[in-house]
Amino acid sequence: MLPREKPSSERPRLGSLAFPSIITNLMFSLVVIVQTKFVGELGEQAIAAVGMGQRVFFATQALLMAITAGTTALVARNWGAENYVEAGRMTMASLALSAVASIASAIPGVVFAYEIALVFGVDEHTTRLAAENIRWLSVFNLAFAVNFTIGAALRAAGDAWTPFWISVAVNVVNIPLLYALVLGHWGFPALGVKGAAIAGGVAGLLGAVISLILWMGQFVRVTYVRIAWWDKYRFKQLIDVGYPAGIEMMVFQVGYFFFLVLLGNYYGTSAFAAYSLSGTMFMVCMVVGFGFSVAGSTLSGQYLGASDPQGAVRSGWRALLYAAISMGSLACVIVLNVETIVAIFLPNPDPQTVAYSVQIAWMLALSTPLMAIEFAIGGALRGAGDTRFPMVSTLIGLIGIRCAIAVVCVLLSLDVIFMFAAMVAENIVKGALLIGRYRTDRWKNLVQLGVEASEEQRDAQSDHRSKPNTSSLNLS
Repeated sequence: MLPREKPSSERPRLGSLAFPSIITNLMFSLVVIVQTKFVGELGEQAIAAVGMGQRVFFATQALLMAITAGTTALVARNWGAENYVEAGRMTMASLALSAVASIASAIPGVVFAYEIALVFGVDEHTTRLAAENIRWLSVFNLAFAVNFTIGAALRAAGDAWTPFWISVAVNVVNIPLLYALVLGHWGFPALGVKGAAIAGGVAGLLGAVISLILWMGQFVRVTYVRIAWWDKYRFKQLIDVGYPAGIEMMVFQVGYFFFLVLLGNYYGTSAFAAYSLSGTMFMVCMVVGFGFSVAGSTLSGQYLGASDPQGAVRSGWRALLYAAISMGSLACVIVLNVETIVAIFLPNPDPQTVAYSVQIAWMLALSTPLMAIEFAIGGALRGAGDTRFPMVSTLIGLIGIRCAIAVVCVLLSLDVIFMFAAMVAENIVKGALLIGRYRTDRWKNLVQLGVEASEEQRDAQSDHRSKPNTSSLNLS
């Protein structure tokens, strides 16, 4: 049993949660940029194949994202209510669900990799390259699941530094492996696109092993609980809170997949490669937004768990302000230097690819401040357990706006710039919907902790309330 001490009632600061999450994801972006640079030496087809592989990989993560959305909301709520042992039990239940979901979602990627890649409608060589990337990413799905779940639980408990240090170890391994396996250095075979997936998978496996060792060895603040974590009400809460996030992710991936299929089939490989390349360039903006999303989710859940709804509201607005300023500033720098950046990734780029990249960059720059709403306010809503409304906003924005405009572009044979402009329209609609929801009170009381637990379980949980393991602070 952990020592009984009264924990501090103070919530973690926005910066203490956002900053390490931003740096963690910036490092991930650096890996993606390095990967794009190495793969870019193999040509536009290789870049397009990696972009296709990444899209399919994220599509297979829908179940996992649903579970980790529940993990964040419920661990943060219990942490804010000082139910530390229950937070550990919820983490254990989340990990069990994540393991099952990751294995189930990996099977199609391994067995039907070529058939999945074929849907994008690009040339045969690019399709085969993408299939190899999809298959090998799927092989390491379980390792990614362990990383995501434990990382989500730690951040929900206010510890964003431990996932940061684990990410450092992962990236230190990933970049040299990319150099060795993609291009064939240090005696390794040149595996190209397949090598990029294997490098990322091996690094992710290392991160999963480190996460498990730290958690099971009680070196982090979230308690490792061996027993009494399988009560069905925990799984029910995880599913109730998480399934809308899973549907949202599925809607997002299906809609995005459909958009890319139209782009590849009707506008060609150059447009597809330019879209993938521009996405890589703007990833730095996205990960900054994700950092504020993590902070908004954690603080929203913890403040509501501590019965301070006004604190939850204020934390969401602050997260939005900082996200909009930082993401917008970075977008301006990128869009003003887009041709130079393209030349870094593609030594001999096709002029059409460069032109498309410039067009997409401007559309993304216009969209970025609007995306800050989705990251910050959407994150705050999810942290409160309101995962349904972000799902609805994604359904309306992506399917009802972006994909609808894309279909019109194809039917009327419009210039590809109108396909890219659909992103701006989508984000205007989603942003307006999320702001409208956040200004109401309906999202503040959607989750009740342990409502289906027996009286005996709740009493035991109360008896075990104690200060969390603080040894993780030594890591930061």
